[in-house]
Amino acid sequence: MHAHRLGGSGQARLAALVDPDLPRAQELAVKLGGDVAVYPSVEELTAARAADAAVVSTPTGMHRQHAQTLIDAGLRVLLEKPMTDSLAGDREFTAALNRTSPDALMLAFQRRFDPALMRAKQLLKQGAIGRAFKIVSTLEDSAPLPHGYDSAGLLYDMAVHNVDEVLWLSGQRPHAAFATATPLYSHRLTSANEEFDDGFLQLWFDGELSAQIQVSRNHVSGYRVETWIYGEEGQIHLGSFRQDPHEVILEVYGRNKALAHEQFRLERYDQPVPEFVDRFGLAYQAELAHFVECCLQGKSFGVDQNDGLAAMEVIDTAVGSLLRPEQAPRVS
Repeated sequence: MHAHRLGGSGQARLAALVDPDLPRAQELAVKLGGDVAVYPSVEELTAARAADAAVVSTPTGMHRQHAQTLIDAGLRVLLEKPMTDSLAGDREFTAALNRTSPDALMLAFQRRFDPALMRAKQLLKQGAIGRAFKIVSTLEDSAPLPHGYDSAGLLYDMAVHNVDEVLWLSGQRPHAAFATATPLYSHRLTSANEEFDDGFLQLWFDGELSAQIQVSRNHVSGYRVETWIYGEEGQIHLGSFRQDPHEVILEVYGRNKALAHEQFRLERYDQPVPEFVDRFGLAYQAELAHFVECCLQGKSFGVDQNDGLAAMEVIDTAVGSLLRPEQAPRVS
């Protein structure tokens, strides 16, 4: 997806693809057209000095190694989330980047570039619903993880998007966090090693603000992405589940009256794509455009390693207090 976007951006030229599966990379290079080189490793790419910037979408456990190799070679990098597969890894990587290359990495939190969510944040900032006191963010996949998928864990791998969304919308970091999670259904349908397939996080902030995050691999009726923002004068809701992958509805309600109803049409593709691409395709496009613009103009990125670390610290704190069903008080 990133390769297709870069190839058609008009602002950047797709110079190379890197994949240890060379036939696969060569097949994609032919489809993309143009003069696209193919390399079996990041090291060979950097040795050839074939690019000025790179997008890294390798398995999580390889993120730091690949991104650091590229950055050491002078490239700026858009890195898919999460940065590493542990809080300790995130802290070490962030400290190293802040010390030597503070503006070299952009972290791919595409929700910050989603038109509907950006509009919700604008309305919140304008005071459309007064002071916000609760944010609810839900993300539910319709199918289990693909066989062989490398996951750092349901909350680390999936809820990191929701946590960043809440931090971005609120402009705050929580002072307390709690989590609960359990295996319910889809874990039995995949060989991917993920301990839970359903989870919940509760966050508490200063100023009488809380957030609730629900993530799951078990919404078999279709991909579900919803956000509610509760305020003293109303509510903002976006993404109601209507089984329409090409439209997002944003609603704003005041006290017993509707204030706004906006529709955001999403991109349609000429072939089947993963459900998260259907929902966030325009966000990925805007995210990549921001990355390219910052590279061309030498500007700092709008989201970086420090934002990734902040989200990971929240999740790790919550996981540290994780309550499993067998640990919960028994109902008499």
